[in-house]
Amino acid sequence: MGAEFGHRSGGRGRFAQWMRRRPRDTADAPDREALLLAAAAAGLPLSPAAHPSGYRCSCDRVGCPTPARHPVSFAWQTQSTTDRSQIERWARHQPEANFITATGMVHDVLDVPVEAGREALRRLLEAGVEVGPVAESGDGRWLFFTLTRGTPEDEDEWWPCELDCHPETMDEHPGLRWHCRGSYVLVPPSRLPAELGELTWVRGPEQPLPDPLTLLAVLTDECARVTGGEPVPLAWPLRG
Repeated sequence: MGAEFGHRSGGRGRFAQWMRRRPRDTADAPDREALLLAAAAAGLPLSPAAHPSGYRCSCDRVGCPTPARHPVSFAWQTQSTTDRSQIERWARHQPEANFITATGMVHDVLDVPVEAGREALRRLLEAGVEVGPVAESGDGRWLFFTLTRGTPEDEDEWWPCELDCHPETMDEHPGLRWHCRGSYVLVPPSRLPAELGELTWVRGPEQPLPDPLTLLAVLTDECARVTGGEPVPLAWPLRG
């Protein structure tokens, strides 16, 4: 399958042109509130998160293991919302806060190393595959936002995935991480500790969310190339 994606003549040149001409307003805009509202309008449920404070996290936990990357409330799953008024209040009353989006409600996130993500995006676009929102994190990860497969109408039909990623198990998944039910990711614009930079949009939240299975084969292929491992098989069993 990998040989069919993005190896046409001139593919790299067209991808480079796309990267040069892609809108920069989402990545460079000073209007934090507008970016958060755009994410909420796209259906991403948001909740306030910690932020950098000097050389440490804004939370009061000594030696915080995930500085500036976690929610401020233990009730983040029920607190997460797309309500415009609530997000405006949070943004204005907590001007330094980052925001997380809870996955597995409306959307999932396929989280890959930056090198794998960049090449996968090139291949997918060259192949004409619909790609949704994509974010780049200063800590070396790309986040591909997709529709969720974690909340089917019949709970008995839910299949756990060996790639599922919960916040406390992220280090166990150096390649592909699949954030679904019970997980979250930061949403742009978010600031990481000084040495790691920021989280910004590569493709904004106005992009329609695709089915994750349309991206998974290329992402796992690129992760295997980057990490030197074997391609991970598709992890969602489908019933015939």
